[in-house]
Amino acid sequence: MDNFTFHIPTQFVFGKSAEMQTGKKLKELGLKNVLIVYGTGSVVRSGLLDRVKKSLKDSDVSFLELGGIVPNPVDGPVYEGIRIGRENNIDCVLGLGGGSALDTAKAIAVGIPYNGDFWDFYADKATVEEALPVISVLTIAAAGSESSNSSVITKEEIPLKKGLKTEKIRPVLAFLNPELTFTVPAIQKAYGIADMMAHIFERYFTNTKDVLLTDELCEAVLRTIIKSGSKMLFNSQDYASHADIMWAGTLAHNDTLATGRQQDWSCHGIAHGISARFGAAHGATLAVLFPFWMLHQLHHDVERFYRFAVKVMGVDEQGNHEAAAIEGINKLRTFFDSLGLPHSLKTFGVTEEALPELVDDVKLNDEGTIGFFKPLTKEDILAIYKAALK
Repeated sequence: MDNFTFHIPTQFVFGKSAEMQTGKKLKELGLKNVLIVYGTGSVVRSGLLDRVKKSLKDSDVSFLELGGIVPNPVDGPVYEGIRIGRENNIDCVLGLGGGSALDTAKAIAVGIPYNGDFWDFYADKATVEEALPVISVLTIAAAGSESSNSSVITKEEIPLKKGLKTEKIRPVLAFLNPELTFTVPAIQKAYGIADMMAHIFERYFTNTKDVLLTDELCEAVLRTIIKSGSKMLFNSQDYASHADIMWAGTLAHNDTLATGRQQDWSCHGIAHGISARFGAAHGATLAVLFPFWMLHQLHHDVERFYRFAVKVMGVDEQGNHEAAAIEGINKLRTFFDSLGLPHSLKTFGVTEEALPELVDDVKLNDEGTIGFFKPLTKEDILAIYKAALK
């Protein structure tokens, strides 16, 4: 196990009607002037926005609104939110919705106090020194943005999708009511399942030795996602399975499962360009790519993939570990199929001709690779894309 520093400043308010405590909790933190950032209508139609606004009013917390945030969030609303925040002395940003609203809220939070273009942070031209407090009210279990230190935004004019990681944007408050996820369309729930599993995979497939505890934790959460995820899609009103999935999404991406171990993140890195150029849902893209990434990386550490096959996918222990590992990867693909998830990049309109540009979109390090488990070169990335087109 590697040395680590672990700090989660997020206070979680979990359970039925959790969102009704928003005003009270903000007031306790001394926050008085909030910018509410939300999506394209579901929080309005469901009455959630009104409930949050009432909670704020009841606690004498003033607010302004910025709606219309789209999936795969883009930079335009971020600039608008920064303008609103500066002109109205906003002291915190509340993301109301899923990962897109929260990622946008985080970008606004770093942009308001910065004397420059917020994109500098995403383009690695500047380091975040200050950010407004971020609050999350979650409506979909997927990205884990409610307590993560990351945000992803697309620069529309390029187009280029880039991520930012800094402890400055980890939310200070997260309100999690599983009932808010009941009405999420089944396919969006499936995207969320793939997304949170991918967050665990990026931590689970590691070169770090002697990490039995976090191995076991990763495996337990993955097994729970598989079991409760299927149950959740079968019964849209089942509180227990929705609660399991909501909390699993949080654990998958708040670094609890990453302590003491090296993380990879190459599959996420090669997925971003597909979302940016083709508008593909993030979870759907990861569902396509990860089984092919696994097959490509198999011989780097057959024993790790064998462990995954046995401990997570329920493959019988057998003498031929490589065959068992491949069976585990195939069972993962079958599970994704059972959720109605795509299994080819062709689903998003990706063509063979588009692959060179997608490869060039991937941010490589100074060694010309991405990831740490077995670093991917441009040739590796192209091979995975080609396999995923079949």
